[in-house]
Amino acid sequence: MYRAWFSPFDGGPETWPLTDVVYRSTSGSLLDVTHDMAALADRSAAAWMNLFDQRFMRSTWPYGSGVWGKLEWVYPGIDPASIVSFAEGGTNLLWAERYGKAFGVPDLWVKQCGNTHTGSFKDLGMTVLVSAVREMVRLGKPIRAVGCASTGDTSAALSAYCAAAGLPCVVFLPKAKISPAQLVQPIANGAVVLSLDTDFDGCMRIVQAVAEAPDSGIYLANSMNPLRLEGQKTIAIELVQQFDWQVPDFVIVPGGNLGNIYAFAKGFEMMHQLGLITKRPRLVCAQAEHANPLYRAFVKGFEHYEPIVARPTAASAIQIGDPVSIHRAIRALRAFDGIVEQASEAELLNAAARADRTGMFNCPHTGVALAAFEKLVGRGVIGRGHRVVVVSTAHGLKFSNVKADFHAGAIPGVDDTLRNVPIELPPDVDRVRAALDRATWGL
Repeated sequence: MYRAWFSPFDGGPETWPLTDVVYRSTSGSLLDVTHDMAALADRSAAAWMNLFDQRFMRSTWPYGSGVWGKLEWVYPGIDPASIVSFAEGGTNLLWAERYGKAFGVPDLWVKQCGNTHTGSFKDLGMTVLVSAVREMVRLGKPIRAVGCASTGDTSAALSAYCAAAGLPCVVFLPKAKISPAQLVQPIANGAVVLSLDTDFDGCMRIVQAVAEAPDSGIYLANSMNPLRLEGQKTIAIELVQQFDWQVPDFVIVPGGNLGNIYAFAKGFEMMHQLGLITKRPRLVCAQAEHANPLYRAFVKGFEHYEPIVARPTAASAIQIGDPVSIHRAIRALRAFDGIVEQASEAELLNAAARADRTGMFNCPHTGVALAAFEKLVGRGVIGRGHRVVVVSTAHGLKFSNVKADFHAGAIPGVDDTLRNVPIELPPDVDRVRAALDRATWGL
């Protein structure tokens, strides 16, 4: 029988069932989900690959989900009746052929995690967390609502899954600091939306205080909760599966609250320990220059870390100056020969625009990762023979205001040659034909 439980991230001896409402150890450490690896090793690597391939994107409940197709590696023993799923995962691993060739890297791929129910990778973690809450409620735990602080995508995912599960949802958002598309998602899903006059880090402090107060009944859904990371780690497994169980050389992930880079490390490490893969990729965490505490620690050899006050950035979902999972991220990067790179506002917007010119339509946070890719190619770290995966965390439609401002010339300092504006003309055939001749000459 496969088992998993909570244990302290710092290696302490305490353990708790996954059905306990607990966020930290008695020493204050964040928690991790620990699996019985000896039991999982009873099944051969070939048998695991075959099982996962048989389930992938099929209709048998709940295994058609990209997350729940790996159920034994995520939440073994959960009652299937507790699972809430929108068939998340199974997103396109896009061969970015034209964009990659422009930089001399033809084997470039973009994992389009925004092509999912609420438009971001957060669905992968939220299906696990909300399903776990349903399991807790079924067992009589006194939970009256699920809550989170959010820069937009977390609240969208949590509110959707709670609505499907029939669970009350409370979200804490930084006032006027998320896109209209992100704001309307929890509103439409019926969540209680609290717009606080602070930034994400301030919202995070408030929601932690509320959730950890005695008898609050609010279950905390942010990525400090390791249940979220169990779902997010399946992206690593899924992309290797999509490569017929071959491992890329580099995986580039945008970093905000930093749970995601640790989740990738967990996924790759499980596959490595159980023999499904024989090498690890190099992990790259990409941060916006305006919200770069991990980058600042990296250039100092991770010997010193200080939180910062994040400045406004087009990559608003990663505008986080005091990330909860900073020590998780550092552990992951040390274990995976990791790199941290940063991108200025111009670099991230220009990179996103260049990728859009090859057919993509990614969020500004993906622009951060694409800019990191371009800079690592420029320094010779990534070369022609490398297979590279850039992780796109959200759909560009959630940030159409940023793209509209870019092409309208409302953002200073970017590459104006990448702008594209409508040609305004009277309804005159000759004028239209002349304009088309000028516009398409040489295309």
